[in-house]
Amino acid sequence: MGGISLKDKFSGCLLGGALGDALGYPVEFMSRDEIVKNYGRNGITAPKTNKEKGRALISDDTQMTLFTAEGIVAADKLGGKNEMTSYTSYVFYSYQRWLYTQEKMLASREYSHVLDDNAPFIKELVTVDGMCDRRAPGSTCISALKQAAGHNYGRFVNKINDSKGCGGVMRVAPAGLYFFRDSERAFRMAAEFAAITHTHHTGYLAAGALGAMIAELTCGADVAEALDVALYILRGYDGCMETYRALDHARSLDASDVSPLEAVRRLGQGWVAEETLAIAVYCALCHSTSVENALRLAVNHDGDSDSTGSVCGNIMGAMYGEAALPKRWLKKLELCDVIRNVSERLCECAAGAT
Repeated sequence: MGGISLKDKFSGCLLGGALGDALGYPVEFMSRDEIVKNYGRNGITAPKTNKEKGRALISDDTQMTLFTAEGIVAADKLGGKNEMTSYTSYVFYSYQRWLYTQEKMLASREYSHVLDDNAPFIKELVTVDGMCDRRAPGSTCISALKQAAGHNYGRFVNKINDSKGCGGVMRVAPAGLYFFRDSERAFRMAAEFAAITHTHHTGYLAAGALGAMIAELTCGADVAEALDVALYILRGYDGCMETYRALDHARSLDASDVSPLEAVRRLGQGWVAEETLAIAVYCALCHSTSVENALRLAVNHDGDSDSTGSVCGNIMGAMYGEAALPKRWLKKLELCDVIRNVSERLCECAAGAT
């Protein structure tokens, strides 16, 4: 891992994602022209402090990422680690807790156990300020979780919708961290977690590709090397070509003389999964030695700025660790200590997993 500790990689990935999220959240629904009009010709260049909270706010992207990590930890600690599907079940239960924070309801009374006090480490996030606030939650995530009574949540073989929105890919980095020893499994589990709410092939395969990349980056690969592995694994899945073409386009643009802003524009707006991932990967390739520059490029565009920023931050943080993240940004980040604590818990579990 090039001298960077596993603990630093984990915290770097989750905190980096939160920084990208916080940087992009204020401009999520703005065009590039509107961003420039509001923030100057360079666009938004640092996370903005919310006057009421006194912190740079995270969005639903970071909320759901933390609930993904919580679900994995629950599976690890409560004995499900030897059954592949059990991880997905526990992550689904964790997403029901996120649904409760947003809607004050669960999909069914049969899930009432997810709010029990018998495992305080699980229930912790439900009680944290900032995790219960509504931060533009994705409509597909909300509707899919509301309709999941009887464990009728999305799976590869249980298509509940035809959504390929970015609400799946933006939350699955913890899968790549926990399964860092096995990129193919990281791909599979990240895809399964995304399919809980998004069952278009592209909606979950883009998430799988991110999971594989995070695993490779955690083990010391650079972005280009991690992308090569993810593309190789991706080709083994039916319905892969939309995601494959988007990522290959990102790689080609990085090797071209197209300006970075124009390259991002050509990759799309990030509202759908393959565009979110392609923009994030391109920005990480383009500014592979600067977290700040990568994140700024990832959010200053027409489209879903918090999601593209979040995924880019996951990638950069997994590669370089927390020490490479801008400290002045971390000082004002909402839930910074909570995110770090979740990353440490996930790292402890991953270090002991087989």
